Amino acid sequence: MSPDRLQTIPGLPPLGEPFPDVRRIVVLRGGGLGDLVFALPAIAALRAAYPGASVTLLGSPVHRALLAGRPDVVDEVDVLPVVPGVGDASGTEVDDAATERFVERHRARGYDLAVQVHGGGRNSNPFLLRLGARHTIGTRTSDAVPLERTIPYVYYQHEVLRALEVVALAGAAPAGGAVLTPTPAELERGAELLGHSGAGGDGRPVVALHPGASDPRRRWSPDRFGHLAARLAHHGVRVVVVGDGEDVALADHVVAAARAREPRRASLVGSLAGQLSLSDLVGVLASVDVVVADDSGPRHVAEAVGTATSAVFWFGNVINAGALGRTRHRVAMAYTTACPACGADVTQVGWTAERCEHDVSVVDSVTVDEVWENTRELLDGVLAERGERVGRDLDERDHDVAGRRHVDEPDGDERSRHGTAAPDPARSELLAGTAARPGGASADAS
Repeated sequence: MSPDRLQTIPGLPPLGEPFPDVRRIVVLRGGGLGDLVFALPAIAALRAAYPGASVTLLGSPVHRALLAGRPDVVDEVDVLPVVPGVGDASGTEVDDAATERFVERHRARGYDLAVQVHGGGRNSNPFLLRLGARHTIGTRTSDAVPLERTIPYVYYQHEVLRALEVVALAGAAPAGGAVLTPTPAELERGAELLGHSGAGGDGRPVVALHPGASDPRRRWSPDRFGHLAARLAHHGVRVVVVGDGEDVALADHVVAAARAREPRRASLVGSLAGQLSLSDLVGVLASVDVVVADDSGPRHVAEAVGTATSAVFWFGNVINAGALGRTRHRVAMAYTTACPACGADVTQVGWTAERCEHDVSVVDSVTVDEVWENTRELLDGVLAERGERVGRDLDERDHDVAGRRHVDEPDGDERSRHGTAAPDPARSELLAGTAARPGGASADAS
């Protein structure tokens, strides 16, 4: 095997032979924000391996919105028609005529390489083959139609590595570099929005919270987000809650809970939920110091633009979607294997797994103490370059904490359930005892 065909990342297969004369590439990846973010390193690898080729993404409306103004990522995004298992739009009926027009339009492009990083291939591989590309690569379950080159689809695999393993079939190695670069206009808008929300402009660190997730089972309690926001505000950190229109009620709950718990610093906690375009969201996420979130699209976007993240995950989803590094990213995991409401096994996941009817949160056994500690450590690292700390330095600047009960003490119920550990003398004395890390939790198998 020649040196340039060797594996580029341990665990991934050797690079395949590149296809000759590739001028037009089409990539199939529907879904949400996170689904696209996971595919971006693979798309960058294709662009590096075939620098003269155009790249078209067949995706969703949110993908087109995110990639608008970023021609370095792909040359075009075309929104998929409503096709079961491929392109989905809630409440929209399948239109076979529209699908046929879409397929014919793309067949006329004469693609040289079609790449399927959408799923197991039961629905997506037949759809991809209809495009008539000279070469096809992708994932495949045992019962899916084969492509020219495939890798086996096994549900529990990190989506970024899965997509990189697919494009390695075409000789594309990881390219490195930024996953998603905010535009200057987005950064300017992000700073403007944070200033208007009261979350920027005074030198304080800023943390964004995103309490939403497309699957309710992945949502950490808004009361816990509120408790965390209060702790951050107590230590002089500004907090801004973000989300789309469906997250407004959650965001309002978080803000109210935080202000009730820390009324003297209520002005440090605000919300931009429901007020942001996708471009605005990118600017805000790129402009804050840390993002605390559930397993959600905004968390994945924050990681992609280079912002540190502190996340709450069901442990199974960490395999597929958790941050790979721990220098800039931390994950608090819930270890539940059964639905809290009915006891159904939630570890059997994927397209064919049955899902119980309950939407009970499966991550609420993650404690505020654990997420606070993860977030604080990330902030310590971010702020070290400024010569500040999250604890004493910021609080002493505000001159209003002497003699008060520390917000970061566990509530009585947490102390009785978990016990209280002695503070680490190497850390600021403002960090009161933290509860032991949980050994069990709840789960989400989406």
